[in-house]
Amino acid sequence: MIHLSKTLAVAAACLTGLVVAHPGEKVDSHIVKREIDAREAIAAAAKRSLGACESSVLARELNTRSVARRSRTVNQLRDKRGINTSPQKWRRDLAALEVWEAIDHNETGILDYSSATPESTIFSANTSCILAPTVTDGPYYVWGEVVRQNVKEASYSDGVDVFLEVQYIDINTCGPVQGALVDIWQANATGVYSGISESGNYAADGWDSTYLRGIQQTDDDGVVEFETIFPGHYDGRATHTHLLTHLNATILSNQTLEIGTGSVTHIGQLFWNEVLRSAVEDTYPYNTNTQSITSNADDMWSVVQADSAYDPFPEYIYLGGDLDDGLFAWIQIGINATADYTDNSYYSIAAYIEADGGHENTDSSSEGGGSPGGAPNK
Repeated sequence: MIHLSKTLAVAAACLTGLVVAHPGEKVDSHIVKREIDAREAIAAAAKRSLGACESSVLARELNTRSVARRSRTVNQLRDKRGINTSPQKWRRDLAALEVWEAIDHNETGILDYSSATPESTIFSANTSCILAPTVTDGPYYVWGEVVRQNVKEASYSDGVDVFLEVQYIDINTCGPVQGALVDIWQANATGVYSGISESGNYAADGWDSTYLRGIQQTDDDGVVEFETIFPGHYDGRATHTHLLTHLNATILSNQTLEIGTGSVTHIGQLFWNEVLRSAVEDTYPYNTNTQSITSNADDMWSVVQADSAYDPFPEYIYLGGDLDDGLFAWIQIGINATADYTDNSYYSIAAYIEADGGHENTDSSSEGGGSPGGAPNK
C-alpha cells in the first residue's frame, strides 16, 4: 500500500524541472503541476454537479441497465471464448482505501462471491463517475483512424485481450452522452505506438501503421466498447490508455471523421492497477519489453490522490481462471458535454491518415505536446 505521505513526496520529486510525458516529449513540470491542480478543482466541481442528479429516476434506470449489460457482456464473452473455468476470487476492501494506488479495481469474484452473489455487487462497481477533466493527449494522437470496435490487427497486437467498456455521463444531467465519437489509442505490448515514426517511437510500418487505434460511437446509454489488449509500458510513463471524445463530428463514407467537424469534449487517460500490470508483464510478449517501467506513483499525470471525485482506473474482471482468458474492464466517465478543447494546448495532432497512407503533421511539436487543435496541416 502506498500511503498519502509517500505519494506527495513522489509528486514533489516528479514536479521538478522538465519531465518526460511520452518518448521524445518534454514538458515543463511547473505547467504540469498547475494543470493537475486545475484538473482536481474541475473534478470536484463536476462531482458536485453529478451529486445533484445521481438519485434521479434517469440515473437509477441507467445504472440498472449498466449492471445488466456488463453481466450480459461477460457471459457472452465467456461463451464465445469457450471459458468454463471459474474466475479468480478477489475483493477490494473499501474501508482500506487510502489513496488511488490502494484501490483494487479487480471485481473478479473474490473469496466469498458465489453464484448467488447479486450482479449489482460486481457490475455496478465504479469508484468514480469522473475521469476529470482532461489531460494532454500527448504527441501521438493521429487523425483519420477508422470506426471499428476491434482495434487489434494481425501484427504488433499480441498480448492479453481486454474488452473495454467506457460509458460517458453528462455531469449536468446524469444522463448518457449519446452519439459521441471516441478515439482510443495505446502502446502495444513492447511499448510502441502505431502511426508514429520518430525519435523515441519508431513504429513498425511507420506512419502507415494503425494497430491499437480506432473509433466508436456511443450508443443510447452513452457506451462504447473496444476489443484491444492490455497496453505495454515505455520509459517515463505509467501504463495507460488514451481516450478522446468528439461531439457533433461527421463520419465520412470511408468510416473516418471529417476534419474540422464537431468539438473535442474530453481528453483522458486510463491507468491500470499495479498488481494487474505486474501480472500481465510476466507474460509474453510483455516480458520482452526492455524499456524502463514507471509506476503509477511515479507518473507525472497521476501523482495525486484519487477520491470520490477522481479515479482514472477501470474496474476489471478476469473472464476465466487466468490472463490467457482475457479481461473485461469498464469505467464511467463524467464529462461536460458543452466543453470544447479543440483550441486548447491539451489537444494536438501528431499525424494523419489519408487514402495514400500516414503523414506526419509538420506543424506538430514534441515540446509540450504539440500544436493545439484544428485540422492537421501538411
